[in-house]
Amino acid sequence: MGITGVDTISCLVYYNLIPNKIIAMKKYLTKENLEKLKKDLQYLKEVKRKEMAERLEKSLSFGDLSENFEYQEAKEAQAFLEGQIAELEELINSAVIVEKGDRASGFVQIGSTILTSSGGLKKDRFIIVGAKEANPLEGKISVDSPLGKAFLDKPEGAVIETVTPIGKAKYKIVKIE
Repeated sequence: MGITGVDTISCLVYYNLIPNKIIAMKKYLTKENLEKLKKDLQYLKEVKRKEMAERLEKSLSFGDLSENFEYQEAKEAQAFLEGQIAELEELINSAVIVEKGDRASGFVQIGSTILTSSGGLKKDRFIIVGAKEANPLEGKISVDSPLGKAFLDKPEGAVIETVTPIGKAKYKIVKIE
């Protein structure tokens, strides 16, 4: 018995193999990050597009387009720029704004800042954020990461265990801010 088209699409979506442009997935962003992305988009549209148009116009003056490396390079750069613009527009349009975690709930949520201990005296502070805002060096971990998923919806005092690149790790949630 073969797999139908619908089953194939379901499998591809489940395994995240279909690009987000085809099936819009929710993107969790803070209000601040959304505003930053909107400014970035405006800059790309108003400044970079104009610069690109000038570059293309200049490269056209170099003669025969079939042998004009400058023109070909400018066209590739333009395509890359338009891809960036399309990606930002898709991200902004599918954004779900999250507020700082609600401490009153007592559970880790997107936007929560959590203080953890991982054996001994070592304490870590993490902020649970959407995938586009993740920055492990700043303690911002994606809700989609294994660690983020392990913390999500857990109360203060909970102990979670997850697999990291250096092996298994255990964390106790000391405080949710």
